[in-house]
Order: sequence, then C-alpha cells, then structure tokens
Amino acid sequence: MNFLRGCWLLWLSLSGCGTSTAPSNTVQFGLSSAPITLDPRFATDAASTYLNRLLYQRLIEFDAQAKPVPSLADWQQLSPIHYRFRLLEPAPTFVDGQALNVNDVKATYDFVLDPANASPHRGSLTPIDHIDIHSPTEIDFWLKQADSLFVSKLVVGIVPAQAIQSQRPLNQQPLGSGTFAFVAWPVAEKLLLKRRKDSLQIRFLTVKDPVVRALKLLRGELDLIQGSLSPELVTWLRQQPTLRVQQAQGNYFSYLGFNLEDKTTRFMWLRQAVGHALDRAAIMRHLMQNTVYPAQSILPPDHWAGDAHLPDLVYDLAKAKQLLAVAGYSPENPLHLSYKTSTDPFRLRVATVIKHQLKQVGIELHIDSHDWGTFYADIKQGRFQMYSLSWVGVKTPDIFYYAFHSASIPPDGANRGRLRDSQIDQWIQLADASPDAKQQAAYYRQIQARLLSLLPYVPLWYESNVLVTNHRVHHAQLNRDGDYDYLDGLRFNP
Repeated sequence: MNFLRGCWLLWLSLSGCGTSTAPSNTVQFGLSSAPITLDPRFATDAASTYLNRLLYQRLIEFDAQAKPVPSLADWQQLSPIHYRFRLLEPAPTFVDGQALNVNDVKATYDFVLDPANASPHRGSLTPIDHIDIHSPTEIDFWLKQADSLFVSKLVVGIVPAQAIQSQRPLNQQPLGSGTFAFVAWPVAEKLLLKRRKDSLQIRFLTVKDPVVRALKLLRGELDLIQGSLSPELVTWLRQQPTLRVQQAQGNYFSYLGFNLEDKTTRFMWLRQAVGHALDRAAIMRHLMQNTVYPAQSILPPDHWAGDAHLPDLVYDLAKAKQLLAVAGYSPENPLHLSYKTSTDPFRLRVATVIKHQLKQVGIELHIDSHDWGTFYADIKQGRFQMYSLSWVGVKTPDIFYYAFHSASIPPDGANRGRLRDSQIDQWIQLADASPDAKQQAAYYRQIQARLLSLLPYVPLWYESNVLVTNHRVHHAQLNRDGDYDYLDGLRFNP
C-alpha cells in the first residue's frame, strides 16, 4: 500500500509540472541508463550493445540453441585454422549509400585486434593470426591455433573502412548498415534514431528513476519501457488497463564481484564468508517476489555447456562467522568493506538488504552509489572492493575467456576482478582447442566448478525480462535476450 500511495503522490506532483505528451509521430522509449558509446568496437554495457545491434550488422547471429548461423556471411572451415567467409547477397548498404564489402570486414577486425586501439573485444579474438581478402566477396581468417568456438566470436558490428581511415568519431556519429540510422544525440539522455525502411523515429530517453519512468508511460510521455523495474512496480503496472506487460525468463546473470588485487577482498576466505552469509532465497522470495531463479554460474544450467549439478552456495551463518573469526573479525569487531553500485533505487534496496545480512556475521558494508556512467567506469578500471552487476545476453562459453582469463584484464577484456588462475587459463585453452563438443562441455563444467570454489563472483540469480507498452505500440515481442531487435517489426499507431 505504501508503494502504491507513493506512486500516486508522485503522479500528482508530475501532473502539475507542465510537461507535454510525446510527439505523435515518434516512439518514446524509456531507458534506465544512457548508452555509453555508439561504436560497436567498444560497446560493452547493455544499453550500448542493444542500440549498436540496431545500427550495425554482424557476420553471424545465433539460433534458439545459441549456435552460430549466417547473418552477413556464411562460411567454410577449410582447415582447423582456416575459415573462409562469403558475404551474402544482396550486400547491405551503410546509411551513406556505400555497399558493405570485405574491406569493411577486414578493417573492423584489424582495428579491434590492434592493441593500440584498446578495444575490449580484442581479448576474445586473440586466436586470430591474420585476415586476408580472398575475393571481392570472400575473406579468410587464419588462426594461431584451432578454436572450435571461433565463429561464435565474430559478433562485432561491421563499420565502414573509410570511417576507420578518416578516424570518424563513431561513438557519437555512428555510420552502420543496420535496420536503424542515427539522427541526433544532443545530450547523453536523449538519442534519436530512425527506422530505415519507413523513417519511423524512436527517441531513447533516459529516465533513471523507475517509478517516474512508469508514470511517464502511463501519462503518454513514453510509449514503452523495458527492464530495470522492481517486482512490485511490475505488479502495479499489470493493474493499469491501458498498459500491456510482457515478462519472460531471461538470462541476466546477477552477481557480486570482488577486486582480487585489493588487500582484503583478494582473500578467498573473505569471499566465501560473503557467499555463506547471503540468504539469497529470502531476497528472491521477499524482495524479488519470486521473479528470479537461483544461479550458480554465468551459464544457465540448460545451456549446452552449462552444469545443472553444481553444488549450491549454501546459506550458513555459522560457517561465515567461523571464516571471519579466524581472521579476527566478528559482529563486535566488524570488517569494513566498500560495496559499489548504481543509484538505481531498486539496486540500492538490494544493496541495503545485503548490507543487513552481512552485518550479522561481522562485515560492515559502506554502500558507495554513483550514476551509471561513473559506476561502470570505476568497475572497468578496478576502483572497487565489491560491486554488483549483471551479465546480459551471454550466448557462448567464450565468456569464460572474456571474463576470467588472465589475458582479459581491462582494457583487453572484461576480467574486471583481475582473476589470475593458471588452471582456469589452461582449461579455457583446452576447451577452445578441442574439436569435440562433449569434451568442450566437460572442460567448461570444470571451469564453472572452479569458479564456484574461487568465488571471483558470488552468483546471485537470473533475472527476468520485462517489457511494458501502451496502446499506441503493437507487435513488440519481448526476446529472452532482452535486446531491442523487435523494434524493427514494431507497429506504431499515434
């Protein structure tokens, strides 16, 4: 009741602010955080990744079983280290009218592979030795060693070679061949794109507060919102007759991360104590209202390389206290840690509950919250002890190289906790080199078991995807991955 009362009080306060409804010819999409870059060679956050999918095309896509399928090109494996890709016809055009060709493919991947450019995608592509153009429509990738997951890694959006040569600032002036074209980005919180086939405009507006975002949708100032909505807010939105709520089991892996170079969080006993002190079941039941399901690994158990038999990280206060007591800490003499998160109200509530649970065993958390851009920059640069984030849309087990291999420490990848473990490195390399899918899966399950032992991440849960639209929007079908691809088929009736 307090939540509903708060919503209506905020509704009344917004009603007198003199704001106008959305333009009749433009879809208003409410985002929880602004994209960081519109350059696919550097995009890693969820908003940037999803928006870049609209602006650029990739060599491959994935089917429902997370297996690679042709997008821009099909391919042949001519030897264990030689792949030939053939661009499909008709060739798509960039928004400037130039046809995408093999020179653009080579220039894009050569740029990512150059260490001087510090692309975060370079880490997963290091198996590439060199790239040759075979014909006007064919391009050859030569590997340093066999890598059975190689094709699945070719997901960087293709940018024009001419834009690379002229050093066009694609982060602010994108030039792609996707279904949408860039129009304007006057401020970080307002991005305007148009659909190329019919010029339908979609304005992406950042409204960080989820309640304000929901009320703007109800008032007609927004037409759709997706994700970053608390379970109680979703329940409230379902009760509004003018709105349609879609919810689907997602693959958003939420976790607590640790800095393994920090003088305190580098100790495994501390990370184990945190894991045992968390009552995840209580959080999922009361705070998340059973809209999530427990996670033990970054890959869900139904993934072909997942592991449904990983042991549970059990809630055990006595064990957590015992681990801390050995180091001299207790509720009377607590260990002080900094926990970094965003300013999203629901994430702050989750952080507050975690703080309360850890206090019971002798860990005093200082919650350090920042706007999304500052928070994400701090995580990438290692300025944290603990933090919480989610991995979104993980398709292939090359995530283990990207997120946990010692060669993937930023800016060469997303090993943000600075994990260095020779056994995990070895298993990743053996899995990549194995031609046998069953043997690969066995290596990946070993990796997942060791990660659960070392705990560079404490796994929390998999979150659901939520899409809410008003009566003006039709044919917007939520994807399990949570991307924005459905905008290509969206119908808008102003």
